[in-house]
Amino acid sequence: MSSNEHPIKEALANSEIVVDRDTIHDGISRIAREIASDYGDDVPVMMTVLHGGLPFAAFLSMAIGDEGLDVKFDYAHATRYQGDTRGHELVWKAKPTSKLEGRRVLLTDDILDEGLTLAAIRDWCLEQGAKDVRIAALSVKQHDRAIPGLTADYVAVEVPDRYVFGFGMDYYEQGRNLPDIWALKL
Repeated sequence: MSSNEHPIKEALANSEIVVDRDTIHDGISRIAREIASDYGDDVPVMMTVLHGGLPFAAFLSMAIGDEGLDVKFDYAHATRYQGDTRGHELVWKAKPTSKLEGRRVLLTDDILDEGLTLAAIRDWCLEQGAKDVRIAALSVKQHDRAIPGLTADYVAVEVPDRYVFGFGMDYYEQGRNLPDIWALKL
């Protein structure tokens, strides 16, 4: 095995669970109730940031449905990581196709860390005429490096200021399907 493969088994051996699956699901249920209450009869465009936001958005959309709120699905594929563990410039791989003018957008992603990707996608949605863009994040990293003024409107769980993976978040493009959130040991 080459040293560039960064196998998930190696990462797991040097990691610990920081948020278990029950806590994740409880957080998703809690914010689904908040979202359904906030949106009322509006049908938002639920825009998922791929790839990391996919597991979260799937569970969240069903929990929102349980609360009686319908959503229109769309996605944005933008990344700063491109398989690395450090962010670079934003790269758009696919832009959303929904007409956003006058619509409310619920932007869903796996993590709000520094917020550069989410801010760029949020700003793009507003440029397209969205009347409201709210952010639902599976997790928010506990630090003070986020873009000033950028916060998630709905947060399922908080994670430590360490490299985290699982439940959509990756370790060198691996481990997204882990049902818990793991963090590398310091």
